[in-house]
Amino acid sequence: MKNWAGNVTFAAERLRQPGSVPELQDLVGSSERVRVLGTGHSFNRIADTADTLVSVLELPKTVEIAADRQSVRVAGGLRYGEVTAALQADGLALHNLGSLPHISVAGACSTGTHGSGDTNGTLASAVTRIEFVTADGSLAALDRGDADFEGAVIALGALGVTTHLTLAVEPSYELSQVVYDGLPVDRLGTSFDDVFGSAYSVSAFTDWVDPEVMVWRKAKQITLDPEWLGARLADGARHPIKTMPAGFATEQGGVPGPWNTRLPHFRLEFTPSNGEELQSEYFVERSQAPAAIEQLRALGNEMAAVIQVSEVRTIAADTLWLSPSQGRDTVAFHFTWIQDEAAVRPVVEALEAALLPLGARPHWGKVFAADAATLRTCYPKVPDFVELAARYDEGGKFRNDYLNTYLPGARG
Repeated sequence: MKNWAGNVTFAAERLRQPGSVPELQDLVGSSERVRVLGTGHSFNRIADTADTLVSVLELPKTVEIAADRQSVRVAGGLRYGEVTAALQADGLALHNLGSLPHISVAGACSTGTHGSGDTNGTLASAVTRIEFVTADGSLAALDRGDADFEGAVIALGALGVTTHLTLAVEPSYELSQVVYDGLPVDRLGTSFDDVFGSAYSVSAFTDWVDPEVMVWRKAKQITLDPEWLGARLADGARHPIKTMPAGFATEQGGVPGPWNTRLPHFRLEFTPSNGEELQSEYFVERSQAPAAIEQLRALGNEMAAVIQVSEVRTIAADTLWLSPSQGRDTVAFHFTWIQDEAAVRPVVEALEAALLPLGARPHWGKVFAADAATLRTCYPKVPDFVELAARYDEGGKFRNDYLNTYLPGARG
């Protein structure tokens, strides 16, 4: 069995898909080693194990809206596309979404997945309660404000198996999506705030060689200006990768529509690509964005042979320990590579040599070269998290080679 991208073949002896929470509790309590598999959208061995791989996709598909309509309790294995459709049908919404509606809620939140927007936090920042099965098979729950909560939401599967998450919701809203071609690449550095502050959610796509950048703007109110910051209004639908069919992408052209059909880049009913790719992502403090952009432009020719597209997004600060935006407003530089690990590795190393001195944090679920000592520097709450994981999983039931390599300290 492989992950979505096809670059990881899981080593697990068995895959289990319990149909109820009590069945999951019995399975976890009786297993020696356990890791949890979501929808398989990670690009490294974060979910791998040599023993029991557990999927929660077959647990009851809970979507329970609170009586005060301020939150929703959902099964962790549900895909965001399923949750958002149910919320929209009831006149409610989430604050933000990732580019793919195909990913599971628990998997996305536990690895720090995000969307874009100067005032929008990671998807995990919407979590107000987390429910999970611990190493002995018992149930645990943590609420926002509890002592361990900020370390438990983005936990990389190290504390247990998430069964349900409660997410903050708000009244439904409409967005319009407009694409602009030809933004001069210099503007990414010199007019950064103007570009990324121009809409509720903004994404810029480049290969760091082309002098022109494509910008997707998603806003509650937007005008179809023929020109904007030196860019021109797109004359048709676009895909982030120019050679891919634009029909996979969510509706553009300034047509208003529900939030859940505009915030993602891709439609739920389509697989956005064949999955034959690798991905890396690095997060820098917002004030470092111009310096990072300068470094990436200097590396453009070195990346040219292996890059498919790079996306730039902004994320608001939060307080979750392993969040890429913990403690700081953040700019995310995402890279979609060809699926050739040998060719991509030296490029990733060159990227890190340029970006890590700027305080960049690698994405936990994607391809990176940094070692454990470097990650402790990048993520200052790692020592606290290692101690937290050791308390919840004293025997190391949920640990694997990935955690033992990058978050050592707890018993393996």
